[in-house]
Amino acid sequence: MYLVMFLLIIVSFVFCIKNNTIINIDYNNKIKSANLSTDYDIKQVIRDIELLELNTVNVPIIINIENLSSSDFYIDKESEYKAIKLIKKLKKKNIKIILEAYPWIDNGNEYETKWNPSDKEHFFYNWKNNVICKLLNEVAIPLNVDIINIASNLNYLEHYEKEWCAIIKFVKSKFKGEVTYRTSWWYTSKQIQSSYEIYNNKLENKIFDLVDFISIAAYFELSDKSINTVDDLVNSLSSSTVYNRNQNIKEEIFKLHQKHKKPIFFGELGFVRREKTSFQPWNPIPSEIKNNEEQARCFEAYKIVFEDKKWMKGFSIFCVGKVDEYKNFYPSKESIEVIKSWYK
Repeated sequence: MYLVMFLLIIVSFVFCIKNNTIINIDYNNKIKSANLSTDYDIKQVIRDIELLELNTVNVPIIINIENLSSSDFYIDKESEYKAIKLIKKLKKKNIKIILEAYPWIDNGNEYETKWNPSDKEHFFYNWKNNVICKLLNEVAIPLNVDIINIASNLNYLEHYEKEWCAIIKFVKSKFKGEVTYRTSWWYTSKQIQSSYEIYNNKLENKIFDLVDFISIAAYFELSDKSINTVDDLVNSLSSSTVYNRNQNIKEEIFKLHQKHKKPIFFGELGFVRREKTSFQPWNPIPSEIKNNEEQARCFEAYKIVFEDKKWMKGFSIFCVGKVDEYKNFYPSKESIEVIKSWYK
């Protein structure tokens, strides 16, 4: 009788493994985070942490930049003061902090992906001494911040490897926490050979050898359909249907990990509550038609594909902290349920 029971247990265990219901992953060390909008409300941030069951928050501090060619910039003191106030509250709740220097160009009218400072030498001097150094001394070190993100989505500056590596080494000499850099999403297509060159340059970039983990703004273009099933989106992560690219997004992300032996973190993972959000996840208005379920299906697809990967560090949802008619990226009720279930 005992032998029969033992055999039944073994058979059940094997069945579970084959059906992926048992996964030997330690979720305790995963980052489950959200990015805050720059105009976040502290009370709403606390509510969103509880609602989404987060263990980390990406806190932005605004860096005021006049225009897309500016090489001069400065920390917004009001934004810094609010961040300090928030971080102190979050630390009492044992919430981990990712500190981000957030480029605020032309009062928020321009994207950092298009920022191309006219004087690169002056830019790097200012970024190190007037942004990173000050944030370390005034915020990250005294408040025991867990992670600092040295820069995000600076497409025109990312290939300055020597300068970025020097900044990373400088930060690590002062700061006991983890250091990361957030790179932008990319695409590859056989119809556009230069796209592979851009990806290969990213793959070979020495910045990623020095950081503790690689952050990606994961606005990968998945599907050309207005509305998708979860299976559609899961398949698109292995073969994007946008413009018939057939991009294997999952494999290209894994190769970035494989090349540099560093965990991957989705430093921005966002979709709007609209149709066609999988077509252009970065677009706040890809369609006029609202669709809460489509947003949730996009999150569900990422969860299915990446949740059980040991080389994944985690994710940060874009974005929370403020609810109004303009916050199209704020997660729907359906999306909240998906996000809550992640790393359970």
